[in-house]
Amino acid sequence: MTNIARPGTKPARPYFSSGPCAKPPGWAPQKLATESLGRSHRSKLGKTRLQYAIDLMRELLRLPDTHRIGIVPGSDTGAFEMAMWTMLGARPVTALAWESFGEGWVTDAVKQLKIDPTVVRADYGQLPALDQVDWSHDVLFTWNGTTSGVRVPNGDWIPADREGLSFADATSAVFAYDIPWDKIDVATFSWQKVLGGEGAHGVLILGPRAVERLQSYTPSWPLPKVFRLVSKGALAEGVFKGETINTPSMLAVEDAIFALEWAKSIGGAEGLIARSDANAAALDGIVEARSWLGHLAADPASRSKTSVCLTVEGADEALIKKMASLLEKEEAAYDVAGYRDAPAGLRIWCGATVDTADIEALGPWLDWAYETAKAG
Repeated sequence: MTNIARPGTKPARPYFSSGPCAKPPGWAPQKLATESLGRSHRSKLGKTRLQYAIDLMRELLRLPDTHRIGIVPGSDTGAFEMAMWTMLGARPVTALAWESFGEGWVTDAVKQLKIDPTVVRADYGQLPALDQVDWSHDVLFTWNGTTSGVRVPNGDWIPADREGLSFADATSAVFAYDIPWDKIDVATFSWQKVLGGEGAHGVLILGPRAVERLQSYTPSWPLPKVFRLVSKGALAEGVFKGETINTPSMLAVEDAIFALEWAKSIGGAEGLIARSDANAAALDGIVEARSWLGHLAADPASRSKTSVCLTVEGADEALIKKMASLLEKEEAAYDVAGYRDAPAGLRIWCGATVDTADIEALGPWLDWAYETAKAG
């Protein structure tokens, strides 16, 4: 192997995984509140902490009172499938897919629910023709494709007078973009993305049209207990007041509260968005300065500012794996290989919990890993 000089400065926090993502700056386990640990989540204290987490999310997301927030099991996947299983089937469905998680919702709709959706696909790095979507249908889409680095540019393509419901898997988007909540009937995300929280818990946001669907429509298929949002024809309001369907990890809840309080301390949604934007801009600068690096998402208008997917000249899966291994061994960058179903490349998380200085320090290490891997 050719002896290529290692850069002199490493990222102080080399955590670039796209989920679970970097913890907020200053995080330490001893900083988490512990009063709720070992207590029932149904105790007054437990419910108070769960409601506090919901209240913080509402405040930071600037969510209107018309929308409800619930903490549910199964991370973003559980939240999105809960929405699918409880609300789909009332009208035709269109499912949009341009990366692996969107394809997962297609599989659910076609093979599990068997509702024969209209499926509109685009290759990795591309978006389908959003202006061609039939909004007399319920529409399933991913706001920010974690595995492709492609996002919808905004909510302008969603009509205000839509007949169907909009279902947004927004797990890599919430807290990183200004989401137009009037265009969203159902949104899901997990704490493990932009907030840097722990996995296993999802968040389900329902607009008034989604609530009306739940109260007026009963699906034909069985619903597991953890999916049931309606009782005797009425919305189970307790789910949206901290009374979770099943037992949550109060440690994960306290971890999320830490992240939410940190987010509030840096300016709330605006502060989080600004940090993500700065990180993405720093990575753009690295890419522009290197002929061997490129963006999988060619169009800047639909390029993710959180899960940024990069192409590497001449790379195959083996080269990417070697680069990622070299960077991890040097403790210069963790978990930067692209998703297993995506084209061979790198994936760098640029969400708000990452420091821009660490993105900037990453550039020379990418050079080193690329040249070393090629020489080896």
